[in-house]
Amino acid sequence: QVQLVESGGGLVQAGGSLRLSCVASGRTFSNLVMGWLRQAPGKEREFVARISQRSFSTNYADSVKGRFAISRDNALSTVYLQMNSLKPEDTAVYYCAAGTTWSTNIYEYAYWGQGTQVTVSL
Repeated sequence: QVQLVESGGGLVQAGGSLRLSCVASGRTFSNLVMGWLRQAPGKEREFVARISQRSFSTNYADSVKGRFAISRDNALSTVYLQMNSLKPEDTAVYYCAAGTTWSTNIYEYAYWGQGTQVTVSL
């Protein structure tokens, strides 16, 4: 089992920045592919970003490419999502997710956090 706890969400104006953090426990963090997913009101949950076990590879949804950056610190069992140039359409609950396969399919992630709300105002 893996427990994931997100933090860092909040209310920000359009154009602003936020950094989300997710601390993992319960399994060797460095063996896990980590991802961030989000779910906006009335929409399905969607892939945002992922990072490989040793940070060699990252991948982003087209909607956030160039604005968001995923990183991880294996010594702290923590993954981050730096979000810049935020837009109102980025408003969603953001979930940290962990798995063992390199996939953008959200259902390939076996473990999910509880989510943190990000609200971007005009």
